[in-house]
Amino acid sequence: MEFPAGLKYTKEHEWLKIDGNTAYIGITDFAQSELGELVYIEVETVGETLEKEAVFGTVEAVKTTSELFMPVSGKILEFNPELNEAEGDNPAIINEDPYDKGWIVKIELTNLEELNDLMDAEAYTKLVS
Repeated sequence: MEFPAGLKYTKEHEWLKIDGNTAYIGITDFAQSELGELVYIEVETVGETLEKEAVFGTVEAVKTTSELFMPVSGKILEFNPELNEAEGDNPAIINEDPYDKGWIVKIELTNLEELNDLMDAEAYTKLVS
């Protein structure tokens, strides 16, 4: 399993790729392997500002559905069009490429200090080992 060093991680198995005041959020390689084949991703919070740990969407696999939690507070700017049923509708891209093409949402960060609560790749690797 892969956990890229330049990302931040949560105990809920989400990752953040930070670019200035914006961040991309997805689920980790560990999470997608535990869930299995993803069949549907739902995000109905685009345009909303959510607090840390609020639910921003769900991922549905063949066997289960899991909620997606905000790792930090922020405004949901975009839902990955590759995953959006109205556009690309390819949730399996998360299984194939969880850290690049498989991002779920892009957010505008509203509290940069919350980034300090997240794990680096080394700490996340210890969590899932």
